[in-house]
Amino acid sequence: MNRFAQQLAAHHIDHRADLQRETLLTLQLNLGRRCNQACRHCHVDAAPWRTEMMEADTAARIAEWIRDHRPPIVDITGGAPEMNEHFRFLVETARASGARVIDRCNLTILEEDGFGWVAEFLAANEVEVIASLPCYLEENVRRQRGDGVFTKSIAALRRLNALAYGTRLPLHLVYNPTGPTLPPPQAELEADYKEALARDHGIIFNRLFTITNQPIARFADDLRRQNRWDEYLDLLAVNFNPATVEGLMCRTTLSVGWRGELYDCDFNQMLEMPLGGGRPLHLWDVTPVDLAGRAIQTGAHCLACTAGCGSSCTGTVTNQLLTF
Repeated sequence: MNRFAQQLAAHHIDHRADLQRETLLTLQLNLGRRCNQACRHCHVDAAPWRTEMMEADTAARIAEWIRDHRPPIVDITGGAPEMNEHFRFLVETARASGARVIDRCNLTILEEDGFGWVAEFLAANEVEVIASLPCYLEENVRRQRGDGVFTKSIAALRRLNALAYGTRLPLHLVYNPTGPTLPPPQAELEADYKEALARDHGIIFNRLFTITNQPIARFADDLRRQNRWDEYLDLLAVNFNPATVEGLMCRTTLSVGWRGELYDCDFNQMLEMPLGGGRPLHLWDVTPVDLAGRAIQTGAHCLACTAGCGSSCTGTVTNQLLTF
């Protein structure tokens, strides 16, 4: 029994009965591992040298599935998803099918040579932008994401603001802790971000999402190098909050890998834990009706989604923080 399952049992939560897939709300597409950055906290282990990228036939089959089944939300991620040559095709297909489309953007891609089209394309298609900015202080961003990233990120945010992002179009930012700690309260940190970015850079945005670092890939390697793996897992386990279980994103989100294979979440995808736990299924093998009621694959990493106020791709899961 993994440590997450132990916590469920300790709080009298039946894994199979109480943690099942519900009606599909979000189709999350990972277009590949290539990225123009190599961030220390990245659970995808994305980097400029990665070659895994969704190919044309896979993108075409996914597009057909979107047209047939019309998921309410299509959430596009990577790597830097904009680096995939089929990004625009999938965005346009999802929008034409009536989906709300999200681009998980690292911001700096907007400032890279050859990607000057990205901001205007997103605005023209009314794509919701969820952008990673791990801190409003330059030094903290430099330590997590490298030299020059903060300056490029601020320039990209100004470009998005000029296209009505943060006002008419939704622009949300993502905070990750710089080390093995839990995020601070989301609402309080959002207020700090808004004040600092408006005061120092004239930037506005809609929401801040605080996301707990997953003990996966590059961040996991960092923990082991620092000999802090056990310490971090203990922190997550001690702060397990049963109130988060009902709102976990794996209940309503389906993660699709760059080859079309299915997972309960993006984190399971990176750990190669396929949906159902058996042979890998592909998106074109299932319908939304087939998914409801399936048990969700879990592991010790799920503690990161259930610690404190919880963590999901849209920030905290609950406002109910237990007192320990």
